Amino acid sequence: QVQLVESGGGLVQAGGSLRLSCAASGRTFSRYHMGWFRQAPGKERDFVATISWSGGSTYYGDSVKGRFTISRDNAKSTLYLQMNSLKPEDTAVYYCAASSKWKLGSGGYDYDYWGQGTQVTVSS
Repeated sequence: QVQLVESGGGLVQAGGSLRLSCAASGRTFSRYHMGWFRQAPGKERDFVATISWSGGSTYYGDSVKGRFTISRDNAKSTLYLQMNSLKPEDTAVYYCAASSKWKLGSGGYDYDYWGQGTQVTVSS
């Protein structure tokens, strides 16, 4: 089991920045690929970004490329999402997730453990 707790969400104006964190506990964090997803009210959950267990590979959803950066600190068992140039359409609950799969994945079914989410609201 891996327990994941997100933090860092909040209210920000369009064009601003936020950094989300996801603290992991339980099994060895460095054994898992990690990802961020988001879900806006009335919409399906969307893939945001993923990072390999070593941090050497990353992959982003088209809507956040060039604006968001995923990173991890295995020594601290923490995943991060730096979000810059935020837009109102980035408003959503953001979830971190852990995957034991061999390959990096962008589908929710690729991930085994999920956090409870943190709200990000971007005002225009």
